[in-house]
Amino acid sequence: MAMMLRSLARPLERCLGLRAGGDGLMWHTDLKPHASGDYSIAVVQANKNLEDQSQVFTSPLGTYVGVYDGHGGPEASRFVNKHLFPFLHKFATEQGGLSADVIKKAFNATEEEFLHLVKQSLPVRPQIASVGSCCLVGAISNDVLYVANLGDSRAVLGKRVSENKKNKVVAERLSTDHNVGVEEVRKEVEALHPDDSHVVVYTRGVWRIKGIIQVSRSIGDVYLKKPDFYRDPIFQRFGNPVPLKRPVITAEPSILIRKLKPQDLFLIFASDGLWEQLSDETAVDIVFRNPRAGIAKRLVSAALREVAKKREMRYGDIKKIEKGIRRHFHDDITVIVIYLDQQRGSSHNIVKHNAMGCTTAPIDIYSYNADEGYEGDLLQTVS
Repeated sequence: MAMMLRSLARPLERCLGLRAGGDGLMWHTDLKPHASGDYSIAVVQANKNLEDQSQVFTSPLGTYVGVYDGHGGPEASRFVNKHLFPFLHKFATEQGGLSADVIKKAFNATEEEFLHLVKQSLPVRPQIASVGSCCLVGAISNDVLYVANLGDSRAVLGKRVSENKKNKVVAERLSTDHNVGVEEVRKEVEALHPDDSHVVVYTRGVWRIKGIIQVSRSIGDVYLKKPDFYRDPIFQRFGNPVPLKRPVITAEPSILIRKLKPQDLFLIFASDGLWEQLSDETAVDIVFRNPRAGIAKRLVSAALREVAKKREMRYGDIKKIEKGIRRHFHDDITVIVIYLDQQRGSSHNIVKHNAMGCTTAPIDIYSYNADEGYEGDLLQTVS
């Protein structure tokens, strides 16, 4: 009877643009083990098609985290979600372990494969040349952390410090925001194009490259990287192609390598949908002061409360707004929290050290709307 009532209610909810009860556009997994701690994921969908994709791969040898924030459509972020980790696995196996060179090769191979897909798809769907994705990857292996990114998703570390005999936790940003809203990034792009005074312009309230895009690095966005696309008659029939002398954005990742220390407590990997609402320090404080289980969902909820506050709405009303319409209020939001436990000798961590698996968030939360993500797909791909 309950199932029948739900099936009757859904068409009405969709007609009204609302979902009854909880937030039907949120998916989360409360807590799972990885080799050196626990992790938690949460995603909330705002776009008609979810453009954020994310995954965590765990094994006794390491933990891999990916957050991919698409733009122009979901194709690029879905492509990265499927191909980047297998490339990382392939190159790490060939070179005997993880390194900055392995990560760069994996990013480059993913970019090249997506370019191949765009060229194949262009006659049928020319719009795919303007689809792209930010790409944030974290990897922990042998107590060394690697963070690589393109775009403005962000990795933030929560670390313990002692001040005046009191212990507190502070935030340390581990990634670079490749967004021309940041003056340093804007100057970097302008310096690469001294003969183009309009390579970055202020339009619609923000700085944008060619008046189009805010991020200066990505996977995809082929029409801003390949001047020959401007001359392609198929692409010229789509929209207003941009005349280029040279690429105006790049797929070269920023890479940070850090030896983990006992005072390093946890990592937050999130798409810019979170950071548009919460500061690094606020997010770290929320993680530090609350229980582990469901912590990623708590961060997403905190961001949505900020959205409601800015719009002078009730939090419950934000949760009822339908996908697509909801994008006028906030972006897709993906959050992954990785706890870093240092007590290697405890029996608790011995069990965790054997943890192996993969959690991938659903490609569309509205239609999936389940309690668990897809398990095991990546394991089959990279084994």
